[in-house]
Amino acid sequence: MGRKVILATCSLNQWALDFDGNFERILKSIEIAKENGAKYRLGPELEICGYGCADHFHESDTLLHSLEVLKKLLVSPITEDIICDVGMPIMHRNMAIFNKARQILLIRPKKLMANHGMYREMRWFAPWTKFRTVEEYFLPRMIQQVTGQDIVPFGDCVLSTKDTCIGTEMCEELWCPSSPHSQMGLDGVEIFTNSSASHHELCKADQRLNLIKSATTKSGGIYLYANQRGCDGDRLYYDGCAMVAINGDLVAHGAQFSLNDVEVITATLDLEDVRCYRGETCQLQMGSESKPCHRIKVDFSLSSHDDICLPTYQPMTWHLHSPEEEISLGPACWLWDYLRRSGQAGFLLPLSGGVDSSAVACIVYSMCVLVCQAIENGNKQVLQDVRRLVGDDNYFPQQPRELCGLIFTTCYMSSENSSVDTFNRAKELAGQIGSTHMNVNIGVVVKGILGIFSMVTGRWPQFSANGGSHRENLALQNVQARVRMVLAYLFAQLSLWSRGKPGGLLVLGSANVDESLTGYFTKYDCSSADINPIGGISKNDLKGFLLYCVGQFQLTALTSILAAPPTAELEPLTDGQVSQTDEADMGMTYSELSVIGRLRKISKCGPFSMFCKLVHTWKDVLSPSEVAYKVKHFFRMYSVNRHKMTTVTPSYHAESYSPDDNRFDLRPFLYNTLWSWQFRSIDSQVSHITAKPNCPVSD
Repeated sequence: MGRKVILATCSLNQWALDFDGNFERILKSIEIAKENGAKYRLGPELEICGYGCADHFHESDTLLHSLEVLKKLLVSPITEDIICDVGMPIMHRNMAIFNKARQILLIRPKKLMANHGMYREMRWFAPWTKFRTVEEYFLPRMIQQVTGQDIVPFGDCVLSTKDTCIGTEMCEELWCPSSPHSQMGLDGVEIFTNSSASHHELCKADQRLNLIKSATTKSGGIYLYANQRGCDGDRLYYDGCAMVAINGDLVAHGAQFSLNDVEVITATLDLEDVRCYRGETCQLQMGSESKPCHRIKVDFSLSSHDDICLPTYQPMTWHLHSPEEEISLGPACWLWDYLRRSGQAGFLLPLSGGVDSSAVACIVYSMCVLVCQAIENGNKQVLQDVRRLVGDDNYFPQQPRELCGLIFTTCYMSSENSSVDTFNRAKELAGQIGSTHMNVNIGVVVKGILGIFSMVTGRWPQFSANGGSHRENLALQNVQARVRMVLAYLFAQLSLWSRGKPGGLLVLGSANVDESLTGYFTKYDCSSADINPIGGISKNDLKGFLLYCVGQFQLTALTSILAAPPTAELEPLTDGQVSQTDEADMGMTYSELSVIGRLRKISKCGPFSMFCKLVHTWKDVLSPSEVAYKVKHFFRMYSVNRHKMTTVTPSYHAESYSPDDNRFDLRPFLYNTLWSWQFRSIDSQVSHITAKPNCPVSD
């Protein structure tokens, strides 16, 4: 009969600038979509390069490597006989690409930018403001060579196949008062698609669902929603929720929280259902728009001639998670992504026996539960990541407590002011979740620091209870708090070493959003950590989460916790002389770093562009191979240490290549430190140069 269509949408765990990994996940999703019979596949926003590239969008390398990935997708036999909506940046604006039989069918730029809250799209992109206007876009030569096309349509247009019409809106456009789907629906568009990178907030999934159902309730139609998943290198967690709706009813959806890197949702739908719905409810409105959609015609059908045996999907109810469940799942998935991509071997948490640190401990335990469930369900990638973390190629976790003991260390740091109650509460919780637990008395360190102060000043500060002033009292509290931070990092770096195991641990912070709002914490105490899973969650929600954990995980130790009231010369000298130098440690001089810093920020160079410039700038002193080594070494150091910029002390702004993350230099702080695609591009150029003896920069 030729009226039923199988459509696919997906959630992908992409990673900013991980072009190799992003390509593989995109290709896998297309393969799964085709296996399920789909003729159309929708992907998340900016899936080729990753959404969180931030100021890397200013770099030509990001555009170049995105085009290279696109070319690789176009020549793959997996992308044949299916229309693929692929998201990537382009110099002419942001875009979505439709691909069939190695052809670019159209480029649809984003019309409305997300520029509020956590988003700064206007910093890197400009919206397409020409309503229902289409221009010619000249394809780059590398794409022309594959498709045989010189130009493709670019602008506010829709795709018209032999059997239906498909219109695109992107992420923010769904949330605006005049969403494009309304006008497209009135002009006969039957399938709406939305490529998103929408981050998780408590109860936000319900808003998305209502918007999508509403979009197709008013004027009918099919709505496909794709979303990013995971931590792609920054503070946000993208929570998936790929879904399909028709005429106001949800008919298919994916998981909101999952450790699967690739999730594809398919649905079989009857186009006649859309037409009948519109025939009754929208007939007086159809075609009222004065300027019709520009249609790009394509000789392709989403439906088959014989579809009588295809059952269509039926309306369903989505039972969304409660806030307590979302706290249990969202931060846990974010922690897992951060851990497996950071190159570290686990977490260390100063566990005080209070609500906040106990909530963090429970989130880590929830992460272990999710990991074990994923492995039990056959997730080979998760098992591979676990084995790499624990350093055992044959390891198979039997239960969350066992895994928790291998990758999670908790530490109770007592002082002369600590109570037996908090000591026992921390110990009991650690025992129930299975973490490797330590007890450390910091009293001797605190007295040592105060002894130094007394030796210099001749005075010994006292607590208010002992007659001291408010300033003395506050200073004595802060000393204890900051000592805990120092010891936390010491044990994070060396505790595995002390047990004869490789690797280090990420220090977890435990300051909640209320404390951040009021400033109720000591600067550079245990609130200073590598990452903090509860930094955006209120105290009340954390208490509700702990109550949930009592029943969900049988962590009875939380009952008493809830009931309790909240109360540069770095190496030794050699024969009296300095043996350590900064430049030797860095692997480059300060002069070289100054040049590299300017190229990175001011000239907006990625690794490949930086090499191409420096190979000429430094040709009189360094060979191309030596330049390549310097560039690679810098970017490895930069990506490994970038996270430090998130807590850099506000400084006087005197250099325009400042890496200050807080106000000035908006780039990710979690990178794939291999830079595999980028460094291969550099190596290819080195080989090309050395093969030409007359080249002015050859060895």
